[in-house]
Amino acid sequence: MGITDELGSLARAVIDGKHLDAESLTFRLLEEGIEARTILDDGLLPGMDVVGRCFRDNLIFLPQVLVSARAMKVSMKILEPLLANAKIKSKGKILFGTVKGDFHDIGKNIVEIMLQGTGYTVIDIGTDCDKNKFLLGFEQHKPDVIGISAMLTTTMVYMKVVIDYLREKKVSVPIIVGGAPLNKKFSEEIGATGYGKNAADAVELVKNILKGQVQR
Repeated sequence: MGITDELGSLARAVIDGKHLDAESLTFRLLEEGIEARTILDDGLLPGMDVVGRCFRDNLIFLPQVLVSARAMKVSMKILEPLLANAKIKSKGKILFGTVKGDFHDIGKNIVEIMLQGTGYTVIDIGTDCDKNKFLLGFEQHKPDVIGISAMLTTTMVYMKVVIDYLREKKVSVPIIVGGAPLNKKFSEEIGATGYGKNAADAVELVKNILKGQVQR
């Protein structure tokens, strides 16, 4: 099997969620002298791009996305030290957290994995995050974008508390929101920079914000 075929097989392993295949193919490609960045750009990312588009178009659903994300994460764990050593410049730094009272993190984690795979640095401050934890995360890490997640109608209202507090503290970076109970109208009402309907939309939103195509 040629290198191109093996990279294609790695992409397929991600699409199909076969994490053991993804792991073995990643090791094999490295043993054959293929650079970590090439494995990422020509193997993992094309696979995850397909997953993102299929999820966006309702051709696959959350369980399939989760197994694909696991396969991606297994390979990324192998590649991350090599990518760091190669000093590959990050496309931007994104800080994510789920709001106070909410312990759901599946959707947030998928967005993070897809962003990491696309070349962004992600800081995850976890779940049940109050306004002060978001502020501390900003002060410590100086992200280019802050992402706030909520999966419950009872906790999504706290997003406005966080946004208002951060703006009061002169945090001027874009703030995006996402989660099952949200919609674009709600995001506008609470003063968010943007809203991601799903993981693929959230990744595209971050890309557009950092390219200056979305007003901050």
